[in-house]
Amino acid sequence: MKKEELEFILQSGEGLKIEFKESLKNIDKEIVAFANSEGGRIFLGVKDDGTIKGIEINNKMKSQIQDLAKNCDPEIKINLEGYENTPFGVREPLRGVLIINVEEGKNKPYKCGEGFYLRQGPNSQKLKRDEIISFSIGEGKIKFDEQINNDFVYPNDFDKTKLNNYLNLARISKIISNEKIFTELNVIKKNKILKFNNAGVLFFAKEPQKFISWSVFTVVLFKDKGGADVIDRKEITGGLFEIVDKVMDFVKLYTKVAYKFTGKPQRENIHEYPLEAIREAVINSVMHKDYFEHGHNNILKFFPDRIQIENIWIKPRGFILSETVYRRNKLIADLFSKIHFGEKIGSGMERMRLYCKKENAPLPKIRFTDTHFYIVFKPSKNYLEMAEKKVEGLVEGLVEGLVETQKKILIFISENPRISKRELANKIGISTTAIDKNISKLKQKGLLKRVGGAKGGHWEVLNEK
Repeated sequence: MKKEELEFILQSGEGLKIEFKESLKNIDKEIVAFANSEGGRIFLGVKDDGTIKGIEINNKMKSQIQDLAKNCDPEIKINLEGYENTPFGVREPLRGVLIINVEEGKNKPYKCGEGFYLRQGPNSQKLKRDEIISFSIGEGKIKFDEQINNDFVYPNDFDKTKLNNYLNLARISKIISNEKIFTELNVIKKNKILKFNNAGVLFFAKEPQKFISWSVFTVVLFKDKGGADVIDRKEITGGLFEIVDKVMDFVKLYTKVAYKFTGKPQRENIHEYPLEAIREAVINSVMHKDYFEHGHNNILKFFPDRIQIENIWIKPRGFILSETVYRRNKLIADLFSKIHFGEKIGSGMERMRLYCKKENAPLPKIRFTDTHFYIVFKPSKNYLEMAEKKVEGLVEGLVEGLVETQKKILIFISENPRISKRELANKIGISTTAIDKNISKLKQKGLLKRVGGAKGGHWEVLNEK
């Protein structure tokens, strides 16, 4: 290090990545604190005020510092750099500044003999028990799915049917005992008694939410694009692979379908949304959920113009969407991969894009913050084209004798089967009473019917040419 650079650092003072030490006392704490943070440099032989006190630099001291770093758990690699300070031409004994360079650790958290330390501003703070746990979770060292669930009692809370269904999906013959199956699936730990981990509970408990109440998937259908008017809402419970199927049942229930006649015996169904891509997103949502967070369900929001899936999460350090393969819950991901719900290789995002391209749908829009992850799907272009042709055909083939208002009602309903009477009234510019009278006449003519109730139902146009 050049003299000018050292003088600048001494004038700037201590900070997040700079520590001054007069001696070797507590030097291992500072090394650990920097390794657990973003790395930094310790200037040995410098007072707190930035004044150089000087320290004798020799091989014995360097070896002593290296040993302190090696004895940390896990070992921390450091680099030593000397700066000689020789005032008044005095060279013996050699006194100066020894710089200990500590890189950010790749295997956090680190500890020394005194405990765990973390750099916070210009100070190194000792972590308390709960802080150590939170830090370890954030670094991915403590996995929720691997933790033993002591509340779950085998076999009382175990659901044999769920295991059989799982084995069928995985195409595995039940030729060994349940206990050996659990061992092979990595969902138990056996000492004197058999204990299930959280992954096993989420897949094979009779009532998973009895033990992990926040493992719920919320699905909501909105009437408006802003999400203020709720038509339908459900809290989806059960085992994780059951939750995926139930969420998709909800999506299919409210996804519109256009029909394409190809000359073959069966017509081709053109769905409003790329269902396989959405299913992949739902799988990823439950697979990578941050189950340490108890206050937020996974959510699927179904708007008139889009489907949005959102998770709460802790963004992994260094996460880059296009480059990072990240599996928050490795056991859960492995259990899903065995039944072909997702794969181990972490290519869920790429499969979503492929499914969208296949259905001629816009690629999913992905957005994430430090705390939330969002995926948004838009209707497929194939569906929109078929829907547009449907409306054009309806206009051309409308039964003669209908008044203009009735024609408009049929066209607006064909475009949006869930449209409300009030929305119809606003679009056409008449009262809801007038809408009721015209709808009644259309029903009498056999051109319109209502499917389902006022809250979750929809309109269906009949006798289309």
